[in-house]
Amino acid sequence: MKQIAQNYKSGELAVLDVPAPACRPGGVLVQSLFSLISAGTELMKVSEASMSMVGMARARPDQVRKVFDSISQQGMLTTYKKVMTRLDSYTPLGYSLCGVVIEVGRGAEEFDVGQLVAAAGNEHALHAEYNWIPVNLCVPVPAGVCAEHAAFATVGAIALQGVRQAEAQLGEVACVIGLGLVGQLVVRLLTAGGVRVVGLDVLPDRCRLAEKAGAVLCAPPTDDGILAVERALAGLTDGRGADHVLLAAGGSSNGPAETAARLARDRARVVDIGKTRLDLPWNAYYDKELDVRFSRSYGPGRYDEKYELQGIDYPAGYVRWTERRNLACFLDLISRGDLEVGSLVSAVFPIEDAARAYGDLSSGVLRAVGVLLAYPAWQPGSMAPAISRPAVPAGRATSREAGIGQLSVGFIGAGSYASSMLLPPLAKITGVRLAHVATTRSLTALNAQRRFGFSTASTSADAVLGDGSLDAIFIVTRHHTHADLVCRALRTGKAVFVEKPLALTGDELERIAKVIADTGNDRLMVGFNRRFAPLLTQLKSAFGTPAAVSHCRYLVNAGRLEADSWYRNAELEGSRFAGEGGHFIDTLSWWAESLPAEVFAVSGPDGDDLQATFRFENGSTGVITYTAAGHRRFPKETLDAAGGGRSARLDNFRQAAIWSGRRPTIMRSRGGQDKGQRQQVVSFVDACRSGADMPISLGSLFATTRATIAVGESLISGRPERL
Repeated sequence: MKQIAQNYKSGELAVLDVPAPACRPGGVLVQSLFSLISAGTELMKVSEASMSMVGMARARPDQVRKVFDSISQQGMLTTYKKVMTRLDSYTPLGYSLCGVVIEVGRGAEEFDVGQLVAAAGNEHALHAEYNWIPVNLCVPVPAGVCAEHAAFATVGAIALQGVRQAEAQLGEVACVIGLGLVGQLVVRLLTAGGVRVVGLDVLPDRCRLAEKAGAVLCAPPTDDGILAVERALAGLTDGRGADHVLLAAGGSSNGPAETAARLARDRARVVDIGKTRLDLPWNAYYDKELDVRFSRSYGPGRYDEKYELQGIDYPAGYVRWTERRNLACFLDLISRGDLEVGSLVSAVFPIEDAARAYGDLSSGVLRAVGVLLAYPAWQPGSMAPAISRPAVPAGRATSREAGIGQLSVGFIGAGSYASSMLLPPLAKITGVRLAHVATTRSLTALNAQRRFGFSTASTSADAVLGDGSLDAIFIVTRHHTHADLVCRALRTGKAVFVEKPLALTGDELERIAKVIADTGNDRLMVGFNRRFAPLLTQLKSAFGTPAAVSHCRYLVNAGRLEADSWYRNAELEGSRFAGEGGHFIDTLSWWAESLPAEVFAVSGPDGDDLQATFRFENGSTGVITYTAAGHRRFPKETLDAAGGGRSARLDNFRQAAIWSGRRPTIMRSRGGQDKGQRQQVVSFVDACRSGADMPISLGSLFATTRATIAVGESLISGRPERL
């Protein structure tokens, strides 16, 4: 299928041929008819991509802070590789469309094939021929509303949420600053609700368009223009000023915030809808006691994964207007004739000309409010879109015979970790054929195919699991999917590498054990990479075989999660420690050369904090202190060990020291921080090729996973858990 995307490193904007998304439970597969280009939000992203690295840094200081934090914890080289991986990838554009349902996933049976729908979401309603849309980001289009107008629904919901935040009432007066697409819709919504409106915008055409839609007066934000609007407000409000000021302007000027204070009445509401600079003039806002509010995107539910992806709705009695209800309300206003959007359509481009549309908008050749991209019409009974994209010309062999003697590898999942830590070293191993990659997002699959040379890119795990040409399958997906995918992959008879955790519950672990017993396929590896780290293996060698009385302390400065991190969904993905703790338990077990026998864990003051004490079968002990409360630039991992009159310390895989004689011996990692991912991959490939035992024994993998699960059980029971 065709999809518009941009490369942040080169600035290239292109219409790409990518695999279509597969229909998944909880949503519907939609064939696009029209998608709306947001001249504000999207052009801002496009312009950032054309900046120099310095320019990008100035535009996104929040990202710069993250980079420096990463350098402090992971080193310059590792951080550089991660940043370049992210920049040198195609990213999607678009977030508002109208299309036809062509397939219904389990749990989305409220929709029907052939139904016209409007869809939202900057990760779902993309400028692409096909999109998978979760149920709470999709609404039916009422009869009488054409597809071109329904494509405005997402931006309409943004405007509607801003109006709701203002709590404007019949007979009041509002001022809209910024009359782009969102501002134009705000004017129409306020007018439809009986609110009189004035406006400000730098473009005269936009001012005239708003006046045609019902605004009393609109003017440019010059001294004369603001004075004219001020006089109009005086006449409308008996000199009080605007009851509400809605900021729908972008840019780096603080003018909108300053003008809002000048035009607002005492105790008015100022609502920020766009990405407006808000250096609030304290005296002006204090003197009038202005109520400053923010309008968050489409409405309640936005950025809530449970709402948007899992389809868990908010009861209307508690949250009357969610983002989905805002979408439906906007379309209902159009269907009843209370809202007109046809005059906002400035141009329509076929998807093939999308790059030209963005170019004309960026250069100013096209001065438009609403620009639509058009897609081929839906035909009932048409063939399903292809979810796989071969990288080789038709007719060239892609079966195992194409690379006799090679190890043919498939990947399920190719996100940031896989693309920066696993695939680069794997791609450099002679004789490894990267045959098939599958990700849920089309561009992620294409990026992996483009960077690493996969023969086929798909959007369904089933495509990789059913590929008979493969010898080994890597599973690098979200935690809750691991156990099921491991079971399915083992049944294919192939070697399996899965990122931690192997399982989240005891029942999942038992299922995996049963599949191994039933199939006889025990070719399983879990991504416990620390034991392969060169500096750590060097430290252990210098320390010598640990005595039964050895003791280790592992301090993990995990840091706080981003607000939108999927790790926060503990109900689905398990706790943070359940997902990550296996790394540290495996390292202690490897150091002690013994399996864990007992664990006792206590929680800390922070929800993610805990301390777990382990006793190993040979009598060694270890303590893991896992905390999210530390400083973000403090080293992430510190390991201390003692035993037999020796002491050792590992400092974040960048430096190590051992005390066994009169003076400590200092060791440093060559080439920056190395946590063992490369050697781990090499060891797995060697085992697959030679038929030798897997690098980590099955007993150790299961013991570490049981111990990780037992940590959570001990936190609940308040007592030690025997393994």
